Amino acid sequence: MLIILKYSKQYIAFDRGKVSLTAKLEKNRNLKRAGFTLVELLIVIALIGVLVLVVLAAINPIEQVNKARDTRFRSDGAQLLAAIDRYFTSQSEFTWVTVDSTTYSNDTALGYMTAANQLVGVCGATCSADGVLITNLELKESFRGRDFLTATTDNKRIHVGKEAGASASAYACFYPQSKSIRDKAIAGGKVYTLSMTGNGERTVTSTCDSTWTTSCYICVPE
Repeated sequence: MLIILKYSKQYIAFDRGKVSLTAKLEKNRNLKRAGFTLVELLIVIALIGVLVLVVLAAINPIEQVNKARDTRFRSDGAQLLAAIDRYFTSQSEFTWVTVDSTTYSNDTALGYMTAANQLVGVCGATCSADGVLITNLELKESFRGRDFLTATTDNKRIHVGKEAGASASAYACFYPQSKSIRDKAIAGGKVYTLSMTGNGERTVTSTCDSTWTTSCYICVPE
């Protein structure tokens, strides 16, 4: 049995003990509740923007790129020095002696020079040709494709040098771009200026503590 009552211009239907209320105003109210208001959307967008800024500040993508670059330079420098040591063991002389025995001997200092210099042994007369480290299989030919070999500015190059004496260590030095790596080098007193002349010396400096210039280097080994 269906009973219909009229109450305040709304109809209430009772059917087998179940009540269903139908009202136009109630439907409209439910539709309005289904979505977000413009103010709510603006608040959500603002919160997302704040979260993005916080994440970017924490990650600092530019610093991460610079850190990866410096880590790669450190690894390539160590690989290059290891190849020079192996070459010395097998040939009983350094690469620069092989290339120019008139100027150099094993006891002669090597003033710091770019790794692209033929004396270092990666490149030949130009970096389109293999140097003695590659022709003697101490390095793979792909090493000659490293970006620091074709760089045109010192802050993007690796420099190699060695003080006088056959037992003196050779060093591979570069200009770090990562702030965290710079700060660590400063804290450890391992920031150097390099002698690009004949004596192959590297000198600890504190002038880079406040301002880094292209004359500030870190080296492998430290």
